[in-house]
Amino acid sequence: MSAPVLVTGLGWIGPHGVGAGELSAALAAGRPQLAEVDRGGGLHRPAGARLAGLVPADRLAAEVPAALARRMSYPSRLAVAATRAALADAGLVEKEPGFATTAIVMATAYGPVRITEQLLDAILRQGPEQASPSLFTESVASAPASQMALFCRALGPNLTLTQRKAGPLLALAEGARLIARGLADRVLVGAVDELTPLLHALLDRFRFLARPGAAGGEAARPFDRRRAGAIATEGAAVAVLESPAAAAARGARVRARLLGAWGAFDPSAPPLGWGREPARLAAAARRGLARYGLAPDAVDRVVASASGSPGGDRLEAGLLRALFAGGPPPVLAPKGTLGEFGGGLLAAAVLAAGGDASWPTAGFGEPDPDLAVVPHDGAPLRAPRLVLASAVAAAGGAAWAVLSPP
Repeated sequence: MSAPVLVTGLGWIGPHGVGAGELSAALAAGRPQLAEVDRGGGLHRPAGARLAGLVPADRLAAEVPAALARRMSYPSRLAVAATRAALADAGLVEKEPGFATTAIVMATAYGPVRITEQLLDAILRQGPEQASPSLFTESVASAPASQMALFCRALGPNLTLTQRKAGPLLALAEGARLIARGLADRVLVGAVDELTPLLHALLDRFRFLARPGAAGGEAARPFDRRRAGAIATEGAAVAVLESPAAAAARGARVRARLLGAWGAFDPSAPPLGWGREPARLAAAARRGLARYGLAPDAVDRVVASASGSPGGDRLEAGLLRALFAGGPPPVLAPKGTLGEFGGGLLAAAVLAAGGDASWPTAGFGEPDPDLAVVPHDGAPLRAPRLVLASAVAAAGGAAWAVLSPP
């Protein structure tokens, strides 16, 4: 990336509401917005997880009316809702001619789960000849990005990444690369995921989710000694990236500058577990910073992907200790409030770079001496110079992004 890419808009939809303003308020309050998942299908274990962060149906319907939503899967509706909020925040008019040079890069962990369930149910119960072509087009992971392009007539490159927790920051890296190579003047970058009862039950059976019987109850506890799993959440986040020239040409307001983004892989990680070499990841993070002429001691804020996972938080804490020799700067862990999935990390990183970063860490109450990382308690913080967003994923993926104030 030869020059910083500018973040000129931010859109979000999640359990707490719609838009950057409601996201900021939710983070400042530090209270998760959880609801009970439908357990009527008998998919869950009796003592399994019951709660998740679900998007209120009326809020989504208000953003994506029925006439617009009728051919969209649920995650496509979430993505379009976040897109509308992002374009409004950026001062862009939907479907304006300038979208001819707009690209889209989205990340998703599981894709359109509900449509896939319907498609497979028809195939398994009635035979493959009963597979619905209309369902198939919305069952692929790239369907939300395609619907975003149709909605705003974005004619540039259209990509979807499936890299679990690392996906949103890798999408930032790819969006910046498209701009740096002159393949787009503007890129809509984001993440989207939905949550169905079946997916929730499966995540619980794989011991990914906090359970009611865990110490402190069913809650995400990033970096906490009592952490026992994450809280799954659905939603979408979209950031508008623009080249400095494109932003200046229309007099755009700038939320943050993206100085660089990159990824790495930890080969010590099993396919369904966490890596065991945080020092290797710290070295990759350090090399990435150096690539952009930066050093770890220049970072004065970290937005971490810790979500209450026993293994995941341990790996990220080890990475931060190895990266910052004198201990990390203030560490924000927004997934205590926002839960896992739905692009919350990406959106929180943009807000943090803009100076909106004095958030408490929901669920944290007891430091873990083995981690030696205590997340921020919500006390006022000075405006940052450099914000490092960090994400480590099961199976070895990792990604980072460096942002600065406008």
